[in-house]
Formats: sequence, C-alpha cells, structure tokens
Amino acid sequence: MLVLFETAAGYAIFKVLDESKLQQVDSLYKEFETPEKANKVVKLKHFEKFQDTTEALAAATALVEGKIGKSLKKVLKKVVAKEAHEQLAISDVKLGGVIKEKLDLSCVHSPAVAELMRCIRSQMEGLITGLPPREISAMSLGLAHSLSRYKLKFSPDKVDTMIVQAISLLDDLDKELNNYIMRCREWYGWHFPELGKIVTDNLAYCKSVRKIGDRTNVAGSDLSDILPEEIEAEVKLAAEISMGTEVSEQDIGNIRHLCDQVIEISDYRTQLYDYLKNRMMAIAPNLTVMVGELVGARLISHAGSLLNLAKHPASTVQILGAEKALFRALKTRKDTPKYGLIYHASLVGQTTAKNKGKISRMLAAKAALAIRYDALGEDTNAEMGAENRAKLEARLRQLEERGIRRISGTGKAMAKADKYQHKSEVRMYDPSGDSTIPSTSKKRKFEEIEEEEEAAEEPETPVVKAKKPKKEAVTEEEEAVEEEPPKKKKKKKKDKKAEAEAEEPKEEEEEVAVTESTEKKKKKKKKKVKEADDDE
Repeated sequence: MLVLFETAAGYAIFKVLDESKLQQVDSLYKEFETPEKANKVVKLKHFEKFQDTTEALAAATALVEGKIGKSLKKVLKKVVAKEAHEQLAISDVKLGGVIKEKLDLSCVHSPAVAELMRCIRSQMEGLITGLPPREISAMSLGLAHSLSRYKLKFSPDKVDTMIVQAISLLDDLDKELNNYIMRCREWYGWHFPELGKIVTDNLAYCKSVRKIGDRTNVAGSDLSDILPEEIEAEVKLAAEISMGTEVSEQDIGNIRHLCDQVIEISDYRTQLYDYLKNRMMAIAPNLTVMVGELVGARLISHAGSLLNLAKHPASTVQILGAEKALFRALKTRKDTPKYGLIYHASLVGQTTAKNKGKISRMLAAKAALAIRYDALGEDTNAEMGAENRAKLEARLRQLEERGIRRISGTGKAMAKADKYQHKSEVRMYDPSGDSTIPSTSKKRKFEEIEEEEEAAEEPETPVVKAKKPKKEAVTEEEEAVEEEPPKKKKKKKKDKKAEAEAEEPKEEEEEVAVTESTEKKKKKKKKKVKEADDDE
C-alpha cells in the first residue's frame, strides 16, 4: 500500500512495510513513538518539493477544492503508475474520487488511514530526509499567510488602517484649527476689532493679519491677492477710525506667528483630505459613491475595519454612531433613532424632514451591499454604487412628488390648486350701547311694570279650562291606539282625519281665550290713562 502525504514543502509518497499493523488502529501510535520505530512501519519512496510559495499555494488551493494540481498529477504518473496494482491511501475522499476517475488508480480512505496520517505527521521530520526543520516551518508559515489571503480575497493595497488613522487625524485638525482661529480673532480683536466683522473667512482673516501687522500699515499694504476690492477698501476705511487699543511690536510678532500656524495647518488639512479621498476610491469605491468620502471613512473607522463593517447588517449600518441614543430609547421604551453617521450623507441631507427616515433606511440597505462588494469582491470599479445611487435618487424624486399628488380615479393626477377666495363676515356697528340715556320715558316703564305684575296675579282660568279636556281627549285616544292592534291602511287614514277634526275646535277655543285676555288688557290701559290725565 502506498500513502499520499501532503506537506507545505511538497508531496511525499510512503510505502507501508507492514500492513497488518494498520488493523490495530488504537495502538498504532505506539509504533510511531520514535523515528526508528516509524521507519519500520513506513518508508519514504518519493518526495516532490515545491519550487516556491506560488506553486505551493496553487497545490493547496487545488486540494481544498478537491482537484488535482499539476505537481500532484506529475508525481502520481511518475511513481504510483509504475505500481498500479498497489492501493493509494489518501486523506480526502473527494480527492480520491477524482484520482480514480482521471488516473484509474484505486484509492483507500478509512479510520486506519486517518490515524496513519496523524502518526506520519508526528514523525515527519525523521521520515522525510534532506529537509531541515527550519525550512519546513518557514514554508508552512508562508503558505498559511498566502492561503488566508487567497481565501479572503485580500489585497495588500486594500489597507483600511490608513483610512481609520486619516479620518481621526482630520477630525483632530478641525478641532485644533477652530481653537487657533478663535484665539487669533480674540487676540487681534483688541488691536483692530473692526477687521473681524468685515472679513468673515477664517483663512483670509489670518492671511490679512499676517500681512497687515499693525493697523497703521493698512493704508500702505496691498491686500488685493487676499480680499476683493470692495472689502479691501472697507478694511482701509475702518483702520483709520478704529477704536482698538495700541499694542507693541512683540505682541504683533506673536500674533503673526499664530497666523502662520493656522495657515500651515489649513494647507496640511487640504492635503490630508485629498489623500483620504484617493484612498477611499481605491479601497471602497462603491461605498464612496453612495455616501461620500467622509461618511464612508467614518463608518469604516467606527466599525474598526472594512471587513468588520461588511459583517454588519443594513439596520446596524443605518444607526451606526447613534448607539447612545439607541440604548437610551430602549431603556425608556421610546422611539429608536432612525439614523446615525449616515445622516451626514448628501442623499439624506437633501430630503425633507418627513422622508429622512425612509431615505436613510434605503441608503443603508444599498450601502451594506456596496460595503460587501468592496470588501469581498474582486472588481475595483464603482459601477454598482453608481447604479444604486441612481435608483435611490429616482426613489427620492418619487417620494418628494408624492406630497404634490392627490388621490384620484387613476392615482396619478396632479393636484390642481383651486382659486383662493377670501370669505370674511362684515359686522355692522351697533350704536345703541354707546348712550346711557334711557330710550323710553319713565311713565311708559312704570306702566309696563304694573302690567306685568297684574298679569302675574290674575290666573288665566279660561285657558287652563280649555286645555284640560284636550289632554284627556288626547290620552283617551292614545290609550285606544295602544289597545288596538295595527290594522289596514284605510283605518289609519280614518284615525288621522278624526284627530285633525278634534284639533280644529281646540285651536278655536285657544283663539277665543287669547282675544278675551287682550280686550281686558286694553280696557285697563285706557282706565289708567284717564286717571293720569285727571291727576294732571
């Protein structure tokens, strides 16, 4: 029996001297306790060494995928084909099937063969002669690195550590620049306070201060290369009437030195931003197209690396950077945040507040795909990112237009703005409330009061007498209606006629009672008027 043994240095073919010992699987390891004992069980027949790491990587990847590499095919044809009657012990069943199919060699794989492979590996240095242990370890390490790079599709150019450091440094530079510029404005403001209000750009302010120095030099200095003509004229006019305090040359020298620092840091920041833009386009082109250089770099920095970011789902990418708000919302059982670092992307920024959540969710989903394509894909173009961005922009336009559309028969009709008509209620002014003079005479008032009192004292007997029989008649009719079951339509019509006839005399009686009461009131009024005339 022959044994095919793979190593990082090459392929080894062993011949089993005593096959009977393979049957004792549990005690086989005792036969390989020393190199001398191992040589009595197996003997090295041929060793095919790899020329370099590239050949070793090709052979290893072929073995992983269950294929026969060029070097393995060469060894099998040279050595094993001569002894075709011998069985070949292998460690991989899939590989054995391929060898049997292509080279027509009988292959064996069993627990005894697996144990034999482990025993040979334990005494590999003693069994394979002419190969120093240091060389075997070096080749093993090199092959391990090459194989891991191949599996992860890793490229040495795609080093995202540089992006993490660059974006962190960019943020630090922005903080330092803000502090320096604020200090410079406050310091020089004691001498020339009007300049800070006229020149709003920070870099132009520092360049102007460095060139001017003392404000008395403004008239003779040329600021045309820094400021526009109108602002330059305004600065020169303000210098003549400035309310600032006088400072020494030493103070001006220190302020100029601070301005030099601000200008140098600004130039370095511009250079660093260009470097970061180039690195992002090289490492994550699709992500850069989707969210921009700065947001993409911050996402990578927050996750630790591009590969770690690729492992995150889209929902995590959406709220990455808002962890504090997320856990606070979960703790207080309130609404969770809709966006984190992705909020600063241009697509989210240009939407209305109503649609920011929807767009951030869609952008996170497409960005997650772009991140995985950049981290694990072989291509380095940004076609997928550009295509997805175009889809998102079309969806954004659709969402923005939906606010203008209205529900109609087809659902596609645009909203028609109706003509605006202002409807206001015009109320007339009532002048009766202005005068405090009573509109009626005192006599008239007294008469009205006396009439009301008399009306309250006299009981209206005729009206009450007329009403009593009505109620009784109505109640009797209602009881009769309740007792009788509902009959045909003709009977109902007759009942209605009877009710109408009963109501007519009631109305006549009421009219008679009302006329009698009015006549009495008129007679009383006439008597009172006569008495008043007699008194006068």
